[in-house]
Amino acid sequence: MKGQIDVSTNFKQKAIIISLLYATTIIIMLLGVFFIVYSIVNNVSFMVINSSIHGAIFGIIVAYLGARYFLSVSKLKAELYKSTSRFSWSNFKKEKKK
Repeated sequence: MKGQIDVSTNFKQKAIIISLLYATTIIIMLLGVFFIVYSIVNNVSFMVINSSIHGAIFGIIVAYLGARYFLSVSKLKAELYKSTSRFSWSNFKKEKKK
């Protein structure tokens, strides 16, 4: 019974973490889209190395990164919900290239 309770709470914790990550990626994408619209409406541009870059370009980059992170979270979710997935501090160690 104890093992079943641990699995249930562990599953809920994973679900909450994945939901927060999805929410964060969606917020990043929406901020990028908002900045695109804002830049177009207000004709925002930035000086980058003596070149004028329209603000919508930066908004596109932010929206793209949000979409990329969304796909990464989807891959993480698939790996996280496997029954063989376990937390290990060794996952955070740098691997030496041979």
